[in-house]
Amino acid sequence: MTRILTTATTLVCFISATALLSPISVGSALAQSCKNQAVSKDGKQLAGAAKTSAIKKCCEEGAVSKEGKALAGAAKDSSVKKCISESS
Repeated sequence: MTRILTTATTLVCFISATALLSPISVGSALAQSCKNQAVSKDGKQLAGAAKTSAIKKCCEEGAVSKEGKALAGAAKDSSVKKCISESS
């Protein structure tokens, strides 16, 4: 009986940790992909205001909830700000 409880407790802890860390890794992946997408038509990396604008646009398009719905208001602003800071 004790072994079943220990296994169940371990499983609950693992699921909880996975659920908490998933948004963090997704946010970092989005920021990295936005940085990689900031390229010109001829494939060269953008610089300066053009790079900032491209990253901001990418981050705004990627600001979605877990359900896939677009974020709005303070949640969107926070998500975009975090994405931009991680991309720079």
